[in-house]
Amino acid sequence: MKKLLLAAAMLALTSGAAAAQQTVRMGTEGAYPPYNFINDKGEVDGFERELGDELCRRAELTCQWVTTDWDSIIPNLQSGNYDTIIAGMSITDEREEVIDFTQNYIPPAASAYAALSPDVDVRNGVVAAQVGTIQAGHVAESGATLLEFATPDETVAAVRNGEADAVFADKDYLVPVVEESGGEFSWAGEEVQLGDGVGMGLRESDTELKEKFNAAIQSMKDDGTLNEMIKKWFGPDAAVF
Repeated sequence: MKKLLLAAAMLALTSGAAAAQQTVRMGTEGAYPPYNFINDKGEVDGFERELGDELCRRAELTCQWVTTDWDSIIPNLQSGNYDTIIAGMSITDEREEVIDFTQNYIPPAASAYAALSPDVDVRNGVVAAQVGTIQAGHVAESGATLLEFATPDETVAAVRNGEADAVFADKDYLVPVVEESGGEFSWAGEEVQLGDGVGMGLRESDTELKEKFNAAIQSMKDDGTLNEMIKKWFGPDAAVF
């Protein structure tokens, strides 16, 4: 009997260790600071890197980070190139038709226009936005001429070189663009609330993985560490839970 109990205990420990070492491939863009970016060491960095590592720790998973282009980020999830999307992706009804989302880890936040002049007509001018974003969808419906680019850096460059009158993006992304431009960029138009916050995208079949990450996100909300992390990366005035 003692041998049977010992064997059962060893099996339980082995199974627990195996579960703890399950590797989850975290798909991100690596080009949208402060959400995610590539640091000087060539590694994924930013708010979502710190958040993802902590969520994996709480869920007893091992994170493996994978970068991909934004315009193929959902198809690459669906085809199995990674297991999650953690890339500043807003939760929308349209996206929920093809993938699943965890609860949000960033509350609904403002999108904003940045331009070389605060007097730019963002309703009737040419506005740059990243392809496949809720901001691009909003511009297309606003009456302005939409100019789409593959990366957020290209949207800002389009304003600098005169291709676009303004750029429309998450305000969190544009804050350093405006504040560190030495007066080159300024805010234009009005801020707009879009989406239901930012969450992790998963395949619809990965219900168990979704539950694990939902529990981990909720635990960070409950103990206040998520709000602390948001303020660390987005500033003391950032929207929190």
